This record gives sequence, structure tokens and C-alpha cells, in this order.
Amino acid sequence: MTSFAKKKPILFCDFDGTITTKDNIIAIMKRFAPPGWEPIKDDILAERISIRSGVGQLFNTIPVERKQEIIDFVLAQAEIRAGFSSFLDYVRKKQIPLKIVSGGIDFFVQPILEPFDLLGDVYCNGSDFSGSTITITWPHSCDQHCTNECGCCKPSILRQYPEEEYYKIVIGDSITDLQAAKVADEVFACDEFLLDKCRELGLTHSYFNDFREIIEQLDSNKGVSIR
Repeated sequence: MTSFAKKKPILFCDFDGTITTKDNIIAIMKRFAPPGWEPIKDDILAERISIRSGVGQLFNTIPVERKQEIIDFVLAQAEIRAGFSSFLDYVRKKQIPLKIVSGGIDFFVQPILEPFDLLGDVYCNGSDFSGSTITITWPHSCDQHCTNECGCCKPSILRQYPEEEYYKIVIGDSITDLQAAKVADEVFACDEFLLDKCRELGLTHSYFNDFREIIEQLDSNKGVSIR
């Protein structure tokens, strides 16, 4: 049973496929990348190549001239998961810190999150449009404890908050959330990939589809059961 009596709860929430219902990087690749991107995606998911290497390769296939077109596309098709606004109201009322930790890229993550007044609490990858194709930059690289070449290294971000002080809750869905889940106290997963990994590793976790389900768990202050 979880108790926040001795530690402060802090939330680390993924963006693509979690706050948004679909993975924006995959949507961008389907629309803008030339043929040959799917094997790179498969290698990332199978952990044959690092996230940093794979995401860098994917965006390096797209000309910089398509930047605004990509932003417009993402803003038009991105769907926010049910209950997210209520979830934000809840954590702000309860003064629970919320950090958005995203394997996505600043030039499309920030425009989606801007209406929610969250930009000061976002960790994500950067972008460089000075060349002929899009170059991804890595302002939140792995610390000395991580050798996974994560890109935006979520476990390194979690380690910035002392474990003796914080009860760390990860909210996510995919391969980019796996390493963070391993060092979290608790995980909320909205996709079978992360659920299966949590089961396999014996991590304390629960499924959610609507952010209001997380509110119920936090409000009960009773923790989550492994499914």
C-alpha cells in the first residue's frame, strides 16, 4: 500500500501516446518520411538500436523546409487523452509537482502543450533546422548512471529528485518510458507495451485510459495494484 506520509509525490508524465492518444513521431513519419523509415522504427522498439540513434535517423530523413507543415499537421491531428484537463486541475489544486518528460521534439511538443501552461515543466528533445534535413539535439542526455542512449533520458531526470524525499510516479505507454519505470516507485501505463514490461519486471503498476482514473488512485492515497 502506497503512502505519501513520508515522501512527497511527484509525477513524471510522457507526452506522445500518453497525453496525446497517438504517437506523434509515428504519425509524422507516416506522413512526411520517405520509404525506409519503418525498419528504423522496428529496430527501436526491439531495442536493437538506441532511441537516440533511431529518432535521430528518422528525422534526418525529412527536409527542414517541411517544419511548419509538420507543426500544422501535428496541431490538426493531435488528440488530447480524456481527463487531462481535469488531471491538471487536480494536481495544481493538490500542489503535486508534474513534469512532462517526452521523447518527442520541442518544435511540435511545445505548440500542443502551450494552451495548458506547462512549458516551464517540459523536458524533451531539441531540434536544429540549420542544415538540409532536421537534426535532433539532446539537451537531456543520459547521466553517468545510464548507458542506454535514451535521447531525452527519463531515468536521469528522475534521479535529479532525491529518492529519500520524493515518491516518484511515472505515467507513460512505450519504450521511451521503460527505463524511467524501472526507477519509479509506481507506474501508470496506458498501452500494452509498457504494461507487459511492468508485469515482466514485477513493477508496481496499473492500467489507465482516462486521466481521471489516475485522479481516483491519487485521491484514494492507497497505491495501485499490479495487474
